[in-house]
Amino acid sequence: MANFKRVAVIGAGVMGAGIAAHLANAGVQVLLLDIVPNDAADRNQIAKDAIAKLLKTNPAPLMHKRFAKNITPGNIADDLPQVKECDWVIEAIIERLDIKQDLYHKIAQYRGKDTIVSSNTSTLPLAALTKGLPEDFTRHFLITHFFNPPRYMRLLELVTSNTTDQNVINRITTFCDEQLGKNVIPCHDTPGFIANRLGTYWLHAATVYALEQKVDVETADAVLGKPTGVPKTGVFGLLDLVGLDLMPHVLSSMRDALPAEDAFQALGPAPALLQDMIEEGFTGRKGKGGFYRLNKAKKKEAKDLQTGLYALAKRPSLEAVKAAKKGGLRALVTHKSPAGEYAWAVLSNTLAYAAHLVGEIADDIEAIDRAMRLGYNWKFGPLELIDQLGTSWFTGQLQAAGKPVPELLKIAAGRPLYQTENGVKYYLGLDGTYHPITRAPGVLLLEDIKRQSTPIAKNISATLWDIGDDVACLEFTSKMNALDPFTLSMMRRALKEIPKRNIKGLVIYNESSNFSVGANIVMLLVTATLRLFPLIRLILRHGQSTFQELKYAPFPVVGAPAGMALGGGCEVLLHCHHLTPHAETYMGLVETGVGIIPGWGGCKELLARAQAHNKVPHGPMPPVAKSFETIATAQVDKSAFEGRDLLFIRAEDEIIMNRDRVLAAAKQAVLTRAKQHTVPEAPTFNLPGPTGFTALQLAINDFRKKGVATPHDAVVATELARTLSGGKTDMTQELTEADILRLERNAIAKLCGTKGTRARIKHILKTGKPLRN
Repeated sequence: MANFKRVAVIGAGVMGAGIAAHLANAGVQVLLLDIVPNDAADRNQIAKDAIAKLLKTNPAPLMHKRFAKNITPGNIADDLPQVKECDWVIEAIIERLDIKQDLYHKIAQYRGKDTIVSSNTSTLPLAALTKGLPEDFTRHFLITHFFNPPRYMRLLELVTSNTTDQNVINRITTFCDEQLGKNVIPCHDTPGFIANRLGTYWLHAATVYALEQKVDVETADAVLGKPTGVPKTGVFGLLDLVGLDLMPHVLSSMRDALPAEDAFQALGPAPALLQDMIEEGFTGRKGKGGFYRLNKAKKKEAKDLQTGLYALAKRPSLEAVKAAKKGGLRALVTHKSPAGEYAWAVLSNTLAYAAHLVGEIADDIEAIDRAMRLGYNWKFGPLELIDQLGTSWFTGQLQAAGKPVPELLKIAAGRPLYQTENGVKYYLGLDGTYHPITRAPGVLLLEDIKRQSTPIAKNISATLWDIGDDVACLEFTSKMNALDPFTLSMMRRALKEIPKRNIKGLVIYNESSNFSVGANIVMLLVTATLRLFPLIRLILRHGQSTFQELKYAPFPVVGAPAGMALGGGCEVLLHCHHLTPHAETYMGLVETGVGIIPGWGGCKELLARAQAHNKVPHGPMPPVAKSFETIATAQVDKSAFEGRDLLFIRAEDEIIMNRDRVLAAAKQAVLTRAKQHTVPEAPTFNLPGPTGFTALQLAINDFRKKGVATPHDAVVATELARTLSGGKTDMTQELTEADILRLERNAIAKLCGTKGTRARIKHILKTGKPLRN
């Protein structure tokens, strides 16, 4: 592992500060430098202000506020000699070649013999950046193009030259992959590299053709969003998000850098409408609005591209989109309607442009597709979309329109660009042969395993896989990975099958956007509405007993979450013996939002952890109060590191920075723990009973009077207080897990009998948002 202990970031703007923050997330000591401001009392003021802003920015650049201490502010004039002590220096200053080169010459005077230097540029070629610099400097120089925001965007484009030392490339690649969690993609030294070259073309084409074909922004976003695998922001929503004022500069830079014959030039300059909007302050979400805005009534409005006026945004019901649901991408782009014609205009040109650039911007199609998936959150890369259309069909359409056919499609000659053989996925190279897609050492993906094997067991909500080395993996497969009776059934199946097959242990993991959003509350609404309280208790008992069996399994169970793990999803993880969470895991017991409390052992487990965490005993109340606060306010951590504060994640649980490495880490944890696995000892509880309940009720009433808690918040919190304080007990009586589980069931059954809870469940199912009743 390439362990970088100290890194300097020069340039404390949004991007530089964001990079510094993410390095700090990885435990690196960061020196953040910027210029000395004019007439400043504090010469480090710019860097200090940037660090202060990091603590206030949302979404948070820092995975935990304490990581800000890893960043030391400084200035270029006084502190540049310190780069000698750094493993890596990242330049993130203004995109002007003369200023960058001046800085590099100064760095060259101070850098240590092994210090690596890189630029975060996305517009200037590496050859120009290093011209005239010492040979030793150029051997240690490369471009590391981070995407904004650096914490959340997994793509890092790496540009090197034939003079860059291979050991430097290896060190940076390994560190950025394993410690920063980046998917490092080598790029050629061309304008915009991969993602921005194609992404900018796509955004520009979508805008130009919408204006030409008189397509409204809502229609454009509807056809270029979900049907094509693009995030729900669509095109114009994305432009609002990144800022309209950025686009003219990007477009101008790209047009200046590209040759006259490049297809990008045919789209023309930034539309006049864009400049008009910028001048009026409509720069997107950071301004007064953009192509979309909220009016005074907080209702969404969309800009009419023809008149320039705003009107209430509509959700167009498009036949082209309906056709895509049934017939796929080809049905969308061949639909005889303005929407279908617009989709074809944008996609045909964007996909053809991507195919033309294979070999120019990257060596292979897999790198291009991966860059667009990671850099722009496309579900499918452009070459994968060509495969969906069919290479033969797409080629024929280009020929029929009199457009040049990319060399890649001529080489394909009707063959797919990707194919799977014997469980291995291959991509077509420019040499006309298929090459296997390889993973970095230490990366294990369930998608690869699924191509090469059949499941041990499967139902409509979960699948049990053999992931090798006698380790099994339980995958949730329901919509949003919501837990239901079928999920519980597969858990029980796993608990029986694993000992029979001499499997060493179980990993609970999936590769969806979210680990699990919790229990399927539709069944709760139905049973509550019909007042089937015995059935509610039965479902609760079934989930509780399943999770208890998981907790006391005779083999190690390792949870490997990423994304949201809420409600029942969080409860599953609380019952695992060990976790290897991705750093971007957001856990929380959020049941109060739907008018209930955790009922599958969440109260019991959090209470036990709070009790064990209360190292200096102060009576039974502190663990109860800690658990009450976390659950009553539905706290969700904003990173796995924050999850430790909320006791969702233990100190010994290993947090993984790269999501592609989570499964491998979990599998290794099973193998390691299997050698010495012991069933955990069941905790007991000494709880305050009615005295503790009364204390919590006083707090609830106070929040109610202050307007912080709504009437039904108070009802739910009261049942939570009764459960966590132990019911009719006192601190001399020892309670078991079964006692707390019974209290959970009683509380939920009671709450399901209230109109307030049923209203909350209905509202969240209808709107996706909690009801404050």
